[in-house]
Amino acid sequence: MKKIKKRKVLCTALSLLALLVCPVTAYGEEANTPDDKSSFAPYFFIEGADPEVDHFPLKETDVTATINGVIAEIFVTQTYANEGSNPINARYLFPASNNVSIHGMKMQIGDQIITAKIQEREEAKKTFETAKSEGKSTSLLEQQRPNVFSMDVANIMPGDKVDIELHYTELITSTDGTYEFVFPTVVGPRFASSNEEGQETDDKTKAEGQSDQWLSSPYLEEGKTPPGKYNITVNLSTGVPITSLTCKSHSIHVEKDGEDKASVTLSNPEEYAGNRDFILNYQLTGQEVHCGLMLDSDEQENYFLLMVQPPERYTPDQLPPREYIFILDVSGSMYGYPLDTAKELIRDLVSGLKESDRFNVLLFSNASVQMSPKSVPATTENIQKAIKLIEEESGGGGTELAPALKNALSIPLDKDFSRSIITITDGYISGEKEIFEIIGKNLSTTNFFSFGIGDSVNRYLIDGIAKAGEGEAFVVTDSKDASDTANRFRTYIQAPLLTDIQITYDGFDAYEIEPPVIPTLFAKRPIVLFGKWRGEQTGTIRITGKAGGEDYVKEIDVSGIQSAQSNPAIRYLWARKKVERLTDYGNQGTDSELTKRMVTSIGLKYSMMTPYTSFVAVAETVRNPQGDSTDVAQPSALPLHVTSLSVGGYTTGSEPGILLLALGGLMVWSMGIFRKRKR
Repeated sequence: MKKIKKRKVLCTALSLLALLVCPVTAYGEEANTPDDKSSFAPYFFIEGADPEVDHFPLKETDVTATINGVIAEIFVTQTYANEGSNPINARYLFPASNNVSIHGMKMQIGDQIITAKIQEREEAKKTFETAKSEGKSTSLLEQQRPNVFSMDVANIMPGDKVDIELHYTELITSTDGTYEFVFPTVVGPRFASSNEEGQETDDKTKAEGQSDQWLSSPYLEEGKTPPGKYNITVNLSTGVPITSLTCKSHSIHVEKDGEDKASVTLSNPEEYAGNRDFILNYQLTGQEVHCGLMLDSDEQENYFLLMVQPPERYTPDQLPPREYIFILDVSGSMYGYPLDTAKELIRDLVSGLKESDRFNVLLFSNASVQMSPKSVPATTENIQKAIKLIEEESGGGGTELAPALKNALSIPLDKDFSRSIITITDGYISGEKEIFEIIGKNLSTTNFFSFGIGDSVNRYLIDGIAKAGEGEAFVVTDSKDASDTANRFRTYIQAPLLTDIQITYDGFDAYEIEPPVIPTLFAKRPIVLFGKWRGEQTGTIRITGKAGGEDYVKEIDVSGIQSAQSNPAIRYLWARKKVERLTDYGNQGTDSELTKRMVTSIGLKYSMMTPYTSFVAVAETVRNPQGDSTDVAQPSALPLHVTSLSVGGYTTGSEPGILLLALGGLMVWSMGIFRKRKR
């Protein structure tokens, strides 16, 4: 055990050395070459570059979200300006919730507004490159992950102000009576695995229409933020009195218009708000937003959204014995505040176990350290042993989650115990699909839960672990919330709320239902289904299941619902759910070419972003006939509380004295750790 710890500390020290001696990439230069896969890593933006070439700052971001009932419609406008004296081409990254359906984009340069068209990904890329070579102003929006997008703009002339507007839709549901709207503002740096299996996954990812080139993106140094403004406005219309409206991520100003309407804005837009997720929580007066069945029709098809509240929570007298395996990320991006918060969380989780439960703890960065070869009873002695193990960690190294997950699954399984694996991480990795595939292969024996730690976690991974594993996802942004979140987790998994769920349609011709199977509900959250229907608006939808050993039945009279009318959000939400099932969370056993054709068809039909469809906008006027634009990459702010250890470069110069001082300090630090652990 001690040998493993020493090797891990040495590995962490070497990782830090690698960060220090990594060559600095100048802003505006190619950070990586296509053949050098191992160099896909974020790097620091170096100030002092030629402002006449490189300056294309983000001046302002305006976000307007309108939430009517359970559907959110969001418009995001980002304003950039070429303040130099030369034409430029630029690329920048931006995040979104992994549940959104992006179905509109516009580009405005001066008085000219261009509505983007949806095209197959490769075709859109060719359209963009052709316009770029012809000297036309153009923009290209591509999906890198379901929650990460890249925007390329070309032939932006000196003095140009460019507005890019995105339009997307999202479903907002409650859990235990609390609704949460999240607007991610920054893409955190990602760690690309270098192991062989990770390479195979990266190759598969490329084949599925995604590329890891975006991983090599510039970041501002720790603590620095761009000068631009960040404005967020949320307009709520719930139909039910709002009793609580809070935002722990930002200071907000609330204006109410009656009991069920409110407008939320940032208290101080001048204070930079773009380095952490905007998280708005609200509760309603003793009841949920009434939804039931919502219908939509267009000229070709009919769509429906079914949302049914489950029964109240129950506490059964008999529970099966449980086994919990906690996987804790101790990599460089978790250094400091995130790891301190994670420690507080896992202390609360482990300390709350019953003596009849079993548990294990596995820590990972480049390598992993396991508390015990097999899970142990949750006695006071074993709990103290686990707490001591995590207290010795300070954070460092890469984020090799896949090997850690495999190690956890290899722990001997006792079939008399119900096993749950809980992953605690900020999620800053690139190989999400490998994680989902590992989970998909082990659903018969294990439940999977995830805890995201930090202000701007990789929600695609955090939510994906839960979705692929039919579990729950939690996000902890504040160490003060760790205890409450741990209690929520224990309540969630204490007993399944509704099992053996079946949904039947009598006289209502429904088809293409998403999702096709409803998993066991562990929490008080609504059942949500999307689908299509044909024929007359008649019949009954029947939901059945078991709640605490008793039969649960809910029936909805379709003919009693208000006649179908235009509600385009439902069709986009159905399409997003379909694409999500086909591509996002493993999709085991499906032919990749067939999947690509199906997803491409959906993207083109619904004018929607997917891994295989992109938005492209082209101004017809030739504005740069010489074609002498320079390519630059726009730096992102590091997420709040994420340190420089997450980025593969340094910013303060390369003088030998500074480097030797850093190396010497590192050696002293690592020797001190060795002595501490030896004692």
